[in-house]
Amino acid sequence: MLENINSETIKSQFKTNKKLRLITFAVVGILLLVIGFFLYRQFISKPKEVKSQDAYWAGMNFAGKDSTDAAINELASTVKKFDGYTGGENAQFMLGRQYMNKGEYKKAIETLEGVKVSDSYVTAMAIGLQGDCYSELGKYKEAVEKYVEASEINKNDFTTPMYLFKAGMNAEELKDFEAATGFYQTIKDDYIAYAQKKTIDKYIARAGSKK
Repeated sequence: MLENINSETIKSQFKTNKKLRLITFAVVGILLLVIGFFLYRQFISKPKEVKSQDAYWAGMNFAGKDSTDAAINELASTVKKFDGYTGGENAQFMLGRQYMNKGEYKKAIETLEGVKVSDSYVTAMAIGLQGDCYSELGKYKEAVEKYVEASEINKNDFTTPMYLFKAGMNAEELKDFEAATGFYQTIKDDYIAYAQKKTIDKYIARAGSKK
């Protein structure tokens, strides 16, 4: 009897109390979203993530065999199917690289601009490759901007001095010898091993003499 009364009371309150109904619907909605997200991740997202990586390696096999057109077709297919997944993003990076191999620099830039990965080295290299494309197109100002951007991502002894050096070379093409000297001097001051490898003093002297 008491259970029936409590049940009827709850039903009555639910019907008449708008605030209670809204709270209940909100809680149920959140629970459904959480459950839906879990099911999606467990049964759709994770398996597709694995498939994306398998597909990426298939495209890499063509690239490794120096079959540029075949690699482009395979990688483009992977990008289309798995955009947003690790394999799809890595495939997009390599697809941009393959377009560069064909001398299709504008298409390479467009492709590389869309690469979104968590790996900071790949991110830096995707931006740096855009700099390479702009340099090949004779757009040295844009190239410098991309090289500087790439050099500032996850500063390290490999990509940072490499892109600073390229920024310096392209700055010289722009006749901006002061900027070029600055890039070379930063390498000398902060990246000794790379500076020695490139005998950076001669570049500092060359750009400095033209300021």
